Amino acid sequence: MRPVDTNADQIPLVVELSAAEFRDRLQEALAIYVAAMGYPRGAEYHRAPMWTEHVQRSGWSGVGAVVPADPSAESDATHRLVAVAYGYRGAPEQWWHQQVRTGLRHTGWTRDRIDTILDDYFELTELHVHPDAQGHGLGETLLLRLLDRRPERGVLLSTPEVADENNRAWRLYRRLGFRDVLRHFRFAGDNRPFAVLGRSLPLESLSTEKPSSGEEPLT
Repeated sequence: MRPVDTNADQIPLVVELSAAEFRDRLQEALAIYVAAMGYPRGAEYHRAPMWTEHVQRSGWSGVGAVVPADPSAESDATHRLVAVAYGYRGAPEQWWHQQVRTGLRHTGWTRDRIDTILDDYFELTELHVHPDAQGHGLGETLLLRLLDRRPERGVLLSTPEVADENNRAWRLYRRLGFRDVLRHFRFAGDNRPFAVLGRSLPLESLSTEKPSSGEEPLT
């Protein structure tokens, strides 16, 4: 991914991505993911099959942010991606859903309470902004666009734990009213601790709620 020019004439435009458009721009999207996460080049090849499968899931939707392409670049594209986000409707047969359900059960949640959280939600699966485009509120714009008019009762996501919740992702989620569902959880095959966060939908209530740890977010 080429560095992102953030001059006035390069203000990113947020657009909806169809499944076909997302597949066509998968390599661009994965390059943003690798850059944003600080992963070594080549990590995108392990992620590609998963993202390709996700596009086929019920309720999938995606958004991206684009800037005009460099005329000197060897590409026919008129715009290039600088940020991407997508998600889909959660369902019991999905691995992430099963992992979270197990984690909630092991922390003492009752079945009824777990069902309240997991019966009707949108999973925010990926949200990444290229490092050169960060710091301008683009992540928030993408998230609000992605969640706009979603029919589910709530939204859930997982994000790595960080000391004092001190990074852009955590500040964004707290600012938009996401609350704790599950903390310091380790998904199978990954030793990193994650937090599962959630909040209710629709979007209209986003601006008024203050985050509160340990509360049930989707009721």
